[in-house]
Amino acid sequence: MSTAFDDADFPAYTMGRAADMIGVTPAFLRSLGSAGLLEPERSHGGHRRYSRHQLKLAGRVRQLLDEGMLLSAACRIVMLEDRLAAAHRRIVELGGTLTADDDADVPTSTHPDIATTRYYPSPRAGRSPSAP
Repeated sequence: MSTAFDDADFPAYTMGRAADMIGVTPAFLRSLGSAGLLEPERSHGGHRRYSRHQLKLAGRVRQLLDEGMLLSAACRIVMLEDRLAAAHRRIVELGGTLTADDDADVPTSTHPDIATTRYYPSPRAGRSPSAP
């Protein structure tokens, strides 16, 4: 039996609980809202509620910040990764397949919940196959 808690987009977590779960402060989560990355739902009392999906995004931003990236750059990267993942899911839903040149399929993410693929131009476009 499926419940709302099975839905990755269900806003199940309070700000304090969400912050504890991913090892950040509530202020960090608020900053992601100010940066335009997260738009948490609000409870009837006006308190922010976060979904599992939003926590994944916040955790990925934290990882990029720990690697030395600026907040604005980290948020932009995470937004683009999320859009790419959504596009991949939509292609699969429509019965399509994802393909790329064999030498161009390179995993870029070390985060276990976000897998992305980087595509490089083929050597015919003037780049060597070993170019990153």
